[in-house]
Amino acid sequence: MFQVVPLPFMSKAKGILLPGLLLGALSISLSAGCTGGAPAHTVARPNPYLTPDTRYSIPLSSPAGKEHRAVMLQHLETIQAIVNALVEEDYELAQGLAESHLGYFTHRQAMALQELDKFPSAYHDLTMAHHEAAVELARSIPTRDLKQILTPFNNVLKTCVACHQEYKVRDRS
Repeated sequence: MFQVVPLPFMSKAKGILLPGLLLGALSISLSAGCTGGAPAHTVARPNPYLTPDTRYSIPLSSPAGKEHRAVMLQHLETIQAIVNALVEEDYELAQGLAESHLGYFTHRQAMALQELDKFPSAYHDLTMAHHEAAVELARSIPTRDLKQILTPFNNVLKTCVACHQEYKVRDRS
């Protein structure tokens, strides 16, 4: 009844063209099926580069802003040095760093060099929480028990993050 007549261009390339067409159709259908939506395990997070910066700006003079940044960098370096001392099981060094570079002594020293009237009281509260957490960290280190040390260490980091999420320094030239 019906007769299948091969098209003229298929007769010679029948062995190559047909598998190629099938592979192409399969690829297109699979790729279309894979682009249907986001995987269930991903969580949509706001893009920090597209999200407006809503942190409170602290206008400091250029020298005070530089001093403030130096203190923040020193805190970060101290955190890294404490981690290294704990890894090396040098508990005395870790305790000394926490006490002398993150504790109340450093807070008083930094306050002497800052323009205190530029900082809101909530900022001061966060810095006090940071230094209190550092004192607790220093008290926990002599136990030499990382389970007891990590909780106050985490509290120090939480205060750092909370402050940096809330405030930024703006140079006032």
